[in-house]
Amino acid sequence: MAGSKSKKKNREEADKYSVLLPTYNERENLPLIVWLLVKYFGESGYNYEIIVIDDGSPDGTLQIAEQLQKIYGEDKIVLRPREKKLGLGTAYIHGIKHATGNFIIIMDADLSHHPKFIPEFIKKQKEGGYDLVSGTRYRGDGGVYGWDLRRKLISRGANFVTQVLLRPGASDLTGSFRLYKKDVLERLVERCVSKGYVFQMEMIVRARQLGYSIGEVPISFVDRVYGESKLGGNEIVSFLKGLLTLFATT
Repeated sequence: MAGSKSKKKNREEADKYSVLLPTYNERENLPLIVWLLVKYFGESGYNYEIIVIDDGSPDGTLQIAEQLQKIYGEDKIVLRPREKKLGLGTAYIHGIKHATGNFIIIMDADLSHHPKFIPEFIKKQKEGGYDLVSGTRYRGDGGVYGWDLRRKLISRGANFVTQVLLRPGASDLTGSFRLYKKDVLERLVERCVSKGYVFQMEMIVRARQLGYSIGEVPISFVDRVYGESKLGGNEIVSFLKGLLTLFATT
């Protein structure tokens, strides 16, 4: 019994968490989100790295990231920029290639997702041995703050329709704050064909198809403090097309 406990402790101590931060025009938000990540990982004692994947931001996001790397060290802040905006899915693929952790955390860099929830994600994963843990705005103490009625209706409506059509076994499909086992994320990304906002939804649907276990942690989603939201009419149309495609193929 003591031997099994010792093996579990050694395995947990060996765990490393790679945070993937895709960025585009986030120069105001990046210093704060990185500071918060360093703070909460430091307090919890987990080993980590932050991988910034900037897609050629014209506002100087990469230059800010370079300054942060000098402050926190190259072992903690890893820069893997790309020349232009190539999409969220390919950003994750790019980040995974350079990740040295056995767990991957994906989140937005615009302060919508607070790093204070990460220790809860890790605890949940360890308790249930889940293949992935997803933040949910629609269960327990979860919620959305800073959105107008239009955005809330769009989000709620999209989630409701998705639940009815796909029955994914998770309460929040369109969220993008998650923890994955690295090998699980690699397999899911290989199978996903969607782009944009539908990509996150397909990840959960494919996970269910492949029999992966999904845990959930209630989170507070806060609308971005700096910069403009990237959700527009084109994204809504793309979401609906992607939803119908998933319904027809899963």
